[in-house]
Amino acid sequence: MALSEDVFEHGPDPDNPGWRHWNLKDQTLFNGAVMGRMITRVDEDGRARLRMFPERRHENLQGIIHGAVTLALIDISLFTSMHTIGSGNAGPSVTLELSTQFVGAGKVDEPLDAVTEIVRETGSMVFVRGTVEQGTHVVASYSGIVRKMRPR
Repeated sequence: MALSEDVFEHGPDPDNPGWRHWNLKDQTLFNGAVMGRMITRVDEDGRARLRMFPERRHENLQGIIHGAVTLALIDISLFTSMHTIGSGNAGPSVTLELSTQFVGAGKVDEPLDAVTEIVRETGSMVFVRGTVEQGTHVVASYSGIVRKMRPR
């Protein structure tokens, strides 16, 4: 199922050549209300990259990016990967499993990227792994499984 143009914006980002939007048109839903603007691209090595732009609202009491924000970016990146480097079927799906290891602190003053590769995709499942990065600094590593839902 393709992503519906009436609810989702994934066209080219004129401010960032080579990147595409990854935003819901209804900004009151989680992605827009919590995460803010996001963009995506496929890197030269074939991995999908989802970028968010952290703001003060994404900080915890230590002045670093809250772990829940990092987890949300990772979860959204699973679906970005399905759409950009997988079968293209990012619509109705659910995260079955997400394993994350936090290995560094994220800074609020620079973009935060989830860089994902698909390990295997079947007719009903997608297995992924990746890292959350800020430049050369790794914030987290992760692996996950997404189940593609079939119409009832």
